[in-house]
Amino acid sequence: MRNVLTLIGSPRQALTQDHSKAVAAALNLGAEPAWLKEGHACDFMLESREAESSEEKARQALAGEAIDIVAQPLAHRRKKLLVADMDSTIIEQECIDELADALGIKAQIAEITERAMRGELEFEPALRERVGLLKGLGIGELERVLETQITEMPGGRALCATMRAHGATCALVSGGFTFFTARIAEKVGFQHNQANVLLMEDGKLTGKVQEPILGRQAKLDALLYFSAELGLKPEETLAVGDGANDLAMIEKAGIGVAYHAKPVVAAAAPARIDHGDLTSLLYLQGYSEAEITGL
Repeated sequence: MRNVLTLIGSPRQALTQDHSKAVAAALNLGAEPAWLKEGHACDFMLESREAESSEEKARQALAGEAIDIVAQPLAHRRKKLLVADMDSTIIEQECIDELADALGIKAQIAEITERAMRGELEFEPALRERVGLLKGLGIGELERVLETQITEMPGGRALCATMRAHGATCALVSGGFTFFTARIAEKVGFQHNQANVLLMEDGKLTGKVQEPILGRQAKLDALLYFSAELGLKPEETLAVGDGANDLAMIEKAGIGVAYHAKPVVAAAAPARIDHGDLTSLLYLQGYSEAEITGL
């Protein structure tokens, strides 16, 4: 089986010829890399080499550099389904923490969020606890948070636009809330979105979330559902997220990507993007700069 090793630069670090030469030397490669974007991303074809060992050698060769490295099979490299987490993946914040800020309890809720995302707390009870602390927050505050405190992760629109232009389906599947996913999905370019529903009464949060809660298993179920609906093989799918509740779908997808992820997720995921923006997910699929929509 032929494999491909992709090097991807970041806002902090351009990918130079010296970087590519260091990796080529570490892997005893004679051929020049194929550049997907000059100074930013390139591919090395590995023939029958072991992808995992090649990736580790490349990491050692570039230790300390803000460059992402992904090794994978060349077959089915371009995916036909993207299933993405939202908070801290497609957007730069955790929505529930920003809602807590409106009540002056951000630090309290953010600590619970962080522990849940690290896998130290069960997701469902942690979500119930945090939503309970938001009781009484008005719909106007939700609107204000969305408009003034939520920002998109760079590269998200290009990711969706490019994959959709090549026939892929993009689904936003979040352990957050439909109030945000519906709006973010439309802005960024996802065709589908699903998340938890915040219950409201007289325009204010009741402190409860509609059951059953969409957590780790529900994200995996969404990946399997969309794959079945589209008639796709597992190797034709891509899942991306940052938290422990994303791990099941990340491990089941054709390529699962830990994106700026918590340590437990980065350690378990088949692929990691630690430094680059969301366009990195296009380069790891072999898209060249000229093929990317919206750069």
